[in-house]
Amino acid sequence: MKPDVRDSARYEKFSRRAAILSLGTLGVFGGLAARLYGLQVVSSDQFKELAEANRINRRILPPQRGRVFDRFGVELAINRQNLQVQLIPEGIRDLEGTLDRVGKFIEISEERRDRILKEISRRKRFLPVTLAENLTWEEFARINAYAPKLPGVQPNAGELRYYPYADRLAHVLGYVAKPSEQDVQDNDGDPLLMVPGFRIGKSGLERTFDDDLRGKAGTKHVVVNAVGREIKEHSREDGEPGKDAVLTLDMGLQDFAYDRLNGESGGVVVMDVTNGDILAIAQSPAFDPNEFTTGLSQKSWDALRTNEMNPLVNKALQGQYAPGSTFKIITALAALESGLINPNEHFYCNGKTRLGRREFHCWKKEGHGSMNLRNGLKNSCNVYFYEVARKIGMEPITAMAERFGLGAVHDFGIPGGKAGLVPSEGWKQAVQGGRWSAGDTFNCSIGQGYLLATPIQLAVMISRLASGGRKVEPRLLRALGDDFQGQGEAFDTMGLTPKWVDLVTEGVIAVVNEPGGTAFGKRLTGPGLSMAGKTGTVQVRQISREERASGVIKNEDLPWKYRDHGWFVGFGPIDNPRYAVAVLIEHGGGGSSAAAPVAKDVMREVLLRNPSIRPSYGPQGDSALSVSGLSGANGGAS
Repeated sequence: MKPDVRDSARYEKFSRRAAILSLGTLGVFGGLAARLYGLQVVSSDQFKELAEANRINRRILPPQRGRVFDRFGVELAINRQNLQVQLIPEGIRDLEGTLDRVGKFIEISEERRDRILKEISRRKRFLPVTLAENLTWEEFARINAYAPKLPGVQPNAGELRYYPYADRLAHVLGYVAKPSEQDVQDNDGDPLLMVPGFRIGKSGLERTFDDDLRGKAGTKHVVVNAVGREIKEHSREDGEPGKDAVLTLDMGLQDFAYDRLNGESGGVVVMDVTNGDILAIAQSPAFDPNEFTTGLSQKSWDALRTNEMNPLVNKALQGQYAPGSTFKIITALAALESGLINPNEHFYCNGKTRLGRREFHCWKKEGHGSMNLRNGLKNSCNVYFYEVARKIGMEPITAMAERFGLGAVHDFGIPGGKAGLVPSEGWKQAVQGGRWSAGDTFNCSIGQGYLLATPIQLAVMISRLASGGRKVEPRLLRALGDDFQGQGEAFDTMGLTPKWVDLVTEGVIAVVNEPGGTAFGKRLTGPGLSMAGKTGTVQVRQISREERASGVIKNEDLPWKYRDHGWFVGFGPIDNPRYAVAVLIEHGGGGSSAAAPVAKDVMREVLLRNPSIRPSYGPQGDSALSVSGLSGANGGAS
């Protein structure tokens, strides 16, 4: 029987389809096998890594910030334990509800709550945000007990910067605070700056040496559960702690100077003229940097900002004032070095002198009589220096002021210093568009007019005189980590004529130590105790002709902001100058009545702290001479 052709065709067609289907099935299973091989063998390491990343988190370990010490090892800036609570938004479904629940255990003010929500909105959701810090142990324990019921909330023990001396060093050390968005950008997005609770230097030495004090971050890997809670530490790589800094300051002297200001608005700078060490740089009023570190409230900020005594301003470096009669030291040296003035030449003071149609007055209405250079300094006679200015002009005065460090920023670690102003004919033409006049020279010769100086500049000025005419420069940093700055350098001479330096120094000695000197009542007595100096009084208001005729209103009868500023610059001991002091009392009245008493007590203290002088007063010092005593932990200023 012949086979059916139609059946044969159907069979062949079925066989082809079966073959195609088999090949397709084989191809699918082959592809699956290949994919499984790729996933399980070829890419196993990659997926193992991804799985491990879900189980193990990498976290940055903030380095311990370097500490700051005074010259005797007293801690000025340290780190303390900071108990805090952090929140990871990524692991939270109901953010508002979570904040409400946390608020039952620790206080979260509305202001703080708003800050947290704003910070969360600006940052990536996997980055932790600090809810609260500086918690008590009871608050921290309470949060830990309820932590399992608060997904995304993590208690943590970190570190916080602390300043034991608070406002007494606020303008020197500055403070640290949380980085701003601009700070993160300036640091190329450094992830360390986004770690909750991490702080960077914002002002003062903390800002200048931030990179050194900050250190280098470490890392740790932790095992986490499904909601991101840390189960255990997997591995750790420690970073490097920041470098410790040692300053030239004597904290005992700093304390004394701050207390001696007694709430007055002003500043005190004490320098070692042999090496430029700043032993004290106290100013009042100030602020508590610890409040800035933890976050200042709006109320506290407004109180600081509106205080008429400007506690936020670093008066020692940024306060620019006319130097008053302290500047007569510069005018005297300029006159002598110019060769246009004979030191024995006399000018007569009857209380005023004329320049064209204008009258220029001496501070002593009845006048000083006949004055030479030495007595002109001793009595601080304005008329004598007006006549000197008439003969020599402004150019040599400007040049001498600049040689003594005025008109320049002295960079010794604290940022933001001001240059003050040493005016000149060119300056007035460029800035004010007017010609320099002889009256301008008269005013500048006695430290008024356009002249501006800071307390640190005047401390440098008197240090250079006390050193015999050497270019003393201030310094505040003694060591940073292993980098020891040494005991100080030998300063170059300024090229002044020694006999003229000696003559001006004699006049400054007479100011304090001879009857008739403007600070004679503020002289020091006792073995090794002596001081020379120059007072300065700066008018801050214009005195009218009518007021001068009827009697100038006394400072104590004026509102505080209209009273004169008081200056004093000095050095001691006289026979072998070692220490220089500059004191400013804002609106304190005369330099003799306001600034000189402070300078006297501070100079007495620094001299008594010197080991070479202390034995004359016995092991405990003389309580009648040393207000703070000599038995403190800080030792002597050396």
